[in-house]
Amino acid sequence: MRLEFTKMHGLGNDFVVIDLVSQHVQLEPEQIRQLADRHFGIGCDQLLLVEPPERPDVDFRYRIFNADGSEVQQCGNGARCFARFVRERRLSLKDVLRVETASGVIELRIDDSGWVTVDMGAPRFRPAEIPFMADTEAQQYAVDVHGQAVTLATVNMGNPHAVLLVDSVEAAPVATLGPALESHARFPERVNVGFMQVVDRHRIRLRVYERGAGETLACGTGACAAAVAGIRQGLLESPVKVALPGGELEITWAGEGRSVIMRGPTARVFDGSVRLAGLRPPREYREHRETSGHRRSGKNRRR
Repeated sequence: MRLEFTKMHGLGNDFVVIDLVSQHVQLEPEQIRQLADRHFGIGCDQLLLVEPPERPDVDFRYRIFNADGSEVQQCGNGARCFARFVRERRLSLKDVLRVETASGVIELRIDDSGWVTVDMGAPRFRPAEIPFMADTEAQQYAVDVHGQAVTLATVNMGNPHAVLLVDSVEAAPVATLGPALESHARFPERVNVGFMQVVDRHRIRLRVYERGAGETLACGTGACAAAVAGIRQGLLESPVKVALPGGELEITWAGEGRSVIMRGPTARVFDGSVRLAGLRPPREYREHRETSGHRRSGKNRRR
């Protein structure tokens, strides 16, 4: 069985996007790792699944898997690619899509320029909501990393983020401090780590070390988290332009309890198909075919 896919990216944060509305397969973690491998597979930071909705008030279900096969709650750059994919595949012609994710419902809007605006929902700050091990909520926390005190802010944008203020993103210790914080004991579900340089009150530069993927060229939820942390600390004012290695995003946030709005471009790289070992329809689909008269007759069965 062959699986059709589309390779896409949002500012260089790249994805393999798979339509599971018209295709019926069940992917195992090892197969996801195989697809994501840049030497033996297609190669991507995350794999995105477009699935039928499981509730009546949404258009689709949106699932995200990191390159290591782990499922995560949210991906902002992926959400923009999701909207463009759905439109170009004519799975929906709506201008505004309501999409169910593991962290809640988000809204996606495609404008005339082809850019996609995503209502990412309201950020959360309570330690239990990150999740982050702390007794009380604060705008910043001191975290011990190998005997060094690191000051950071924490934000949940559908997935957990730690945001560090740095003087220069070029000199930031992303390769060492990123993985040390990603798996730090105070983040029980691991964390995405952003290194933010403030340029002025409406512009920042950002590098992000993503859990399960390493440093990426862009991270949509990371851009939202950094802008929110900066606004909350009085360093920034909305709107905020976030310059990432792969390009720029626009983030708007009106304050506590309000949704974060992210706007940015997407690109389709190519379409293809792949044959994966052990690829099979999900059990409920197989059972449906059997109960619907699709069971092979005895004379055609293999012996």
